[in-house]
Amino acid sequence: MTNRSAPDNSKALDAFLTTKFEIDAMLERLQALSDAHFETDPDEIHWGHVGTLNHYASQLRDITDAAFKEGEHAA
Repeated sequence: MTNRSAPDNSKALDAFLTTKFEIDAMLERLQALSDAHFETDPDEIHWGHVGTLNHYASQLRDITDAAFKEGEHAA
């Protein structure tokens, strides 16, 4: 009988956690920007702001669709 030990995944875990912390920091910054209404003055909002925000939403939707297997990523 061969005694096999579990592979050492410590480097993979370190890389995973590094990327997770990076994502957490990005999400925190995005939340702060959203809380500040994307640094726009409500009296100065124009269609360019709408287009920019729609672009951000589209990119985030691609990410959430992939993460939650929704949209074009649905099984």
